[in-house]
Amino acid sequence: MKIDVEAFNVLQVLVEEGSFSKASERLHKAQSAVSYQVKKLEQHLGVQLFNRDQYRAELTPEGKVILAEGQRLLQHLSNIEHLASRFSEGWEPKLELVIDGALPMEPIMNALKRMSENNVPTKVQLNMEFLGGVQHRFERDKADLMLVKDYVAAPYFSAKQLPTVTSLLVCSKQHPLAASTSVSLSELQQHVELTIEDSAPTKQRDELQFGGDKVFYLSGFIMKKNALLKGLGFGWMPEFLIAEELDKNELAIVDFAGGHRFRFTPQLVSTLERPLGRAGQLFTDLILEEFALFDEKRHLHGA
Repeated sequence: MKIDVEAFNVLQVLVEEGSFSKASERLHKAQSAVSYQVKKLEQHLGVQLFNRDQYRAELTPEGKVILAEGQRLLQHLSNIEHLASRFSEGWEPKLELVIDGALPMEPIMNALKRMSENNVPTKVQLNMEFLGGVQHRFERDKADLMLVKDYVAAPYFSAKQLPTVTSLLVCSKQHPLAASTSVSLSELQQHVELTIEDSAPTKQRDELQFGGDKVFYLSGFIMKKNALLKGLGFGWMPEFLIAEELDKNELAIVDFAGGHRFRFTPQLVSTLERPLGRAGQLFTDLILEEFALFDEKRHLHGA
């Protein structure tokens, strides 16, 4: 016999009203029906829920524990009904995003915050990868969106451009390269290059690497920035991540003869094979707005 979930609601009303007669009036049920429902639950659980020796309908210690669990169950069921109602309005159950760690997180977090403020019922999963790992995970996990630095295009991809991101070639102010001018490629290759490791299983060499033998591969830009500040080597860094360190003169731009500035245009990509639902479309709109605001703020501050 399955547990009658409604019986937990009856228990709650019984405790609040203090008697079977008052509870039956509130529930619009015959008193015998209320008594039977409670008795049936007690028989099913093998536990006495109410102390019937008292004038008021009082729970036994076991009954209090059972009721507390029943209330949690009722709340879960209510949540399920609410979610089902929202999903029927076009909200998808889950939205999976894959983002490149080279992109600014502030506009992404702002977009997610605005989604949560709209009480969107969709569960959002955000995964961070680097270089070719972004597209690999997007395709492997059948994710909904990727925010990517670069990707291999296909007819079924739909892409929207985000504002340009600038990367700078930098080193610690104490590093020998900081004091050098018109640094040649051969001179650059004599020093340790710090770079981000491709998170794809089949790793490819980053096209921005300089081809030297001394290369440290790091797993993220925070680690890379710390390594730069320690003077371990030189490397490319997104400008938005090091603006403060440049202002404080903790990092310096490497005066490389081939150029110390690289710009790329990230893309927000979905696939026509998995059309976006209501949450995906909302997130797309919010991301475009937040990146535009981030870019505008960056230009106002002269970054």
